[in-house]
Amino acid sequence: MGNTGKRLFQYAMLYKKPIMLALLLLILAVCAELAGPFIAKRMIDQNILGIEKKWHEVEGKQDFAVLYKDKWYKREDHFAADASEQKGKEVRVLQVGRSFYVLDGALASDDGKRVVEGSTLVVTNKDTSESVSYPITKLSKDELYAFYQPEFPSLLKLAVMYFGFLLLVAVFTYGQRLMLQTSANRIVRKMRTDIFAHTQRLPVNYYDNLSAGQVVSRVTNDTEAIRELYVAVLANFFTGIIYMAAIYGALFLLDVRLALVALPLVPILIIWIIVYRKFAARYNRIIRAKLSEINGMINESIQGMTIIQAFRRQKETTKEFEEMNEHYYKYQNKLLSLNSITSHNLVNVVRNILFIIVIWMFWGDSLRGAVSVGVLYAFVDYMNRMFAPIVGIVNQLSNLETARVSAERVFKLMDEEGIDVATGKMDRYKGDVKFEDVSFAYKQDEYVLKHISFHARQGQTVALVGHTGSGKSSILNLLFRFYDSKEGKIIVDGKDVRDMPKQLLRQHMGIVLQDPFLFTGTIASNISLDNPAISREKIEQSLRDVGAYDMFSQLQGGIDAPVIEKGSTLSAGQRQLVSFARALAYDPAILILDEATASIDTETEAIIQEALDVLKKGRTTFVIAHRLSTIRNADQILVLDRGVIVERGNHDELMEQRGKYFAMYQLQLGGALPA
Repeated sequence: MGNTGKRLFQYAMLYKKPIMLALLLLILAVCAELAGPFIAKRMIDQNILGIEKKWHEVEGKQDFAVLYKDKWYKREDHFAADASEQKGKEVRVLQVGRSFYVLDGALASDDGKRVVEGSTLVVTNKDTSESVSYPITKLSKDELYAFYQPEFPSLLKLAVMYFGFLLLVAVFTYGQRLMLQTSANRIVRKMRTDIFAHTQRLPVNYYDNLSAGQVVSRVTNDTEAIRELYVAVLANFFTGIIYMAAIYGALFLLDVRLALVALPLVPILIIWIIVYRKFAARYNRIIRAKLSEINGMINESIQGMTIIQAFRRQKETTKEFEEMNEHYYKYQNKLLSLNSITSHNLVNVVRNILFIIVIWMFWGDSLRGAVSVGVLYAFVDYMNRMFAPIVGIVNQLSNLETARVSAERVFKLMDEEGIDVATGKMDRYKGDVKFEDVSFAYKQDEYVLKHISFHARQGQTVALVGHTGSGKSSILNLLFRFYDSKEGKIIVDGKDVRDMPKQLLRQHMGIVLQDPFLFTGTIASNISLDNPAISREKIEQSLRDVGAYDMFSQLQGGIDAPVIEKGSTLSAGQRQLVSFARALAYDPAILILDEATASIDTETEAIIQEALDVLKKGRTTFVIAHRLSTIRNADQILVLDRGVIVERGNHDELMEQRGKYFAMYQLQLGGALPA
């Protein structure tokens, strides 16, 4: 977990003050809670079982004295420590079975088996089997109550103290959990912000091999699993470790032998965790990866629902989903089985074995008085208290592994090399573009562009034509620096684009895609993209310039009409006009039109052609077009074939050459090709 754990710790340290305060409150809560068994031990040994201590006759009524058969008696532990008080005749109050008896005199030995025969107590020594008989008198309920009465104020005081500690525990635990969970939410909020910000910095080619659903899964599901790490896992682990340390300290104060019996629990727990993690890590990696795939498929299915239903692929898509879901279910069950074997049940087995060992080793000592009942009670109470955090730790092992695997996936994404967002602004360049002997391959040695050279002067329109896969879009990808070519140079206004920060280079570029992307919001917000530098007046003027203002004004809400995801409530032409207005509002020096009129109806195309003329004015424009009629007025037409420029010139020049362009043009017009 090395590096992952270190980075999770670094995130936690951003909020170290509330976390440290939470840990302090946790320690105070543990100390307050662990005072309980000590109080209970005192109540049992001193106030309840203390009745069997020696009693001495005293003169007259006094504090802690008990009246029995017209004489006053006081327990030996209530006499002054300086021996200033005179002790009279010794008597004993002894319990045999469920009855209590008074022995008028001393008992030779507290160690031995007690049997009552009529009015005689017989005590048999276990080692020598010798018996001693004593005359005794059975106590009535009222007489027994009288012997206990002096202990009631002390019992009440200890009970109030116990309750007070419980209240303190409640207050400290509330504060600790509140601060720890608040800190955990802050940590994950920061982490999510960092991950999302990093997704904006990642190059476009990163998303070529990763579906949107998988990225979403890392930003949401995986960070939620990490939140559980800080909220539940760490809280339980911290609580468990502090509890166990405090309980072991208390056990050593209570009885060293009992503490040594309980000591092997620590290595057992460590081995337990190691074995669990060995199996759980593998299961969790598969589970998290499969969950990402499921998210990716759901995302893809929703986006492609029109195609799925149109081609009646619902059954096949459902079957594919079921296979993924079944695989996910299989490993969830494996993890569940592992958790069931290694969690609460196994803890109970270990606890019961420990109790059997303690009873077997120390029950005789308890009867002989070497280990008091109060000590054994406190030990059992401490063990029950210690097993609670052990159960907490063991039950959180699955969450720990889930969080660890999720953190690995999140940090793997964050370790992908990103592009630092450049601050500041670049002066608007003129838009003079040169490609000098540029070759480019998406995959090693599979070149999609070969030795491309051309010069687009400021204000010119350059059209790129050619069959699918000829390299048209790749030229624009390089110009936008979505990808960088290692061979050749791309120069804008005399500067190599690789010497300019990507964000600043794109600051004066605009793009209109064949299928423009609209964000959830309004028509106006989709034009400005919430850029405060673009005023309301500029938005309206851009729509007027592309001839779309009146069209959108007729909508309910006008240009503030809501746009849902991807603009599915608008027609293709309307979405394209919004895209044109967006490009115009940003006033780019270089404009790229990628199949901008390919999916537009004839009527809207007429509006868009006028919009194009407005849009191109004073800018260097690159047009990818399949409809050759839309590029007749281009200053340069570059004809590409398999990544090579095979023809170049304007429309008239290329028609005269009677080459590829001529053939394509004739084919689109439906005319016969020349012989």
